[in-house]
Amino acid sequence: MEATASSLPALRDFASLAKPRITLMVVLTAAGGMFLAPGSLPVHVTLVMLVTTAAVVIAANSLNCWLERVTDGYMRRTSTRPLPAGRMEPWVAVAFGVVLGAVAVPALTLYVNPLTGLLGAIALISYVCVYTPLKRRAPSALLVGSIPGALPPLMGWTAATGSIDAPGLTLFAILFFWQVPHFIAIAIYRRHEYARAGLKTIVAVRGETAAKLQALSYSGLLLGASLLLYVFKVAGVFYLATALVLGVGFVGLVLQGFFRQDLEKWARQVFVASLLYLTALMAVMMLDAGV
Repeated sequence: MEATASSLPALRDFASLAKPRITLMVVLTAAGGMFLAPGSLPVHVTLVMLVTTAAVVIAANSLNCWLERVTDGYMRRTSTRPLPAGRMEPWVAVAFGVVLGAVAVPALTLYVNPLTGLLGAIALISYVCVYTPLKRRAPSALLVGSIPGALPPLMGWTAATGSIDAPGLTLFAILFFWQVPHFIAIAIYRRHEYARAGLKTIVAVRGETAAKLQALSYSGLLLGASLLLYVFKVAGVFYLATALVLGVGFVGLVLQGFFRQDLEKWARQVFVASLLYLTALMAVMMLDAGV
């Protein structure tokens, strides 16, 4: 009983490294890309695709936690993670991430297809080696980090089709554009924590107006990209109507930021709305495509 009890904190710490909510979201968007693509994969290939995609994400998150172990200690929401809290040795997180990545990327390449494996490698390397260190240097890190964040649905599409084409790129664009207002909202209501940690967000470097303008621009691009799935006949009229209503509503909420004084409250509303928007859009997208 003592050995089991003592192992539980370690299991929780590995789960913390994995960032399970992010990993689950990535797996769901990758599954959505496979579902929307023409054709179908054998069950065992589908399972390999989802498991190895999750492993790539967990590897990236673990290495990100290692690289940001000092920075995380300055922020309330991350200070209790195993590395800044001192519950795990840094080398453990490195080994965990490297081993997972070294297994997952070749598995994607060999058991799914080389294109999907390449996209997985790009996601892993760009997140760890480019996005993570750039966060302390320039607000452009947000756009760089949105690339690996948007690759999973495209990976799902390429897993099923073996090719990159317009509908798959549209799925990528939707996730890419969505991340910008989503993370700008977080950067606004957590700006004091981010400043203490030395992270260069657009609101800290260029000011509130620039942050609002970027959020509005990308929410508009998100609306346009979401409608393209109807144009490319991936989804039907029901999806089109829903995407239009959701998109206009989200743009309207982001636009309110230019007229409201309660900036932090508005940013939190945008953050919550962005999560509801993406959940509803993906659900209707797959429902409509399956009809």
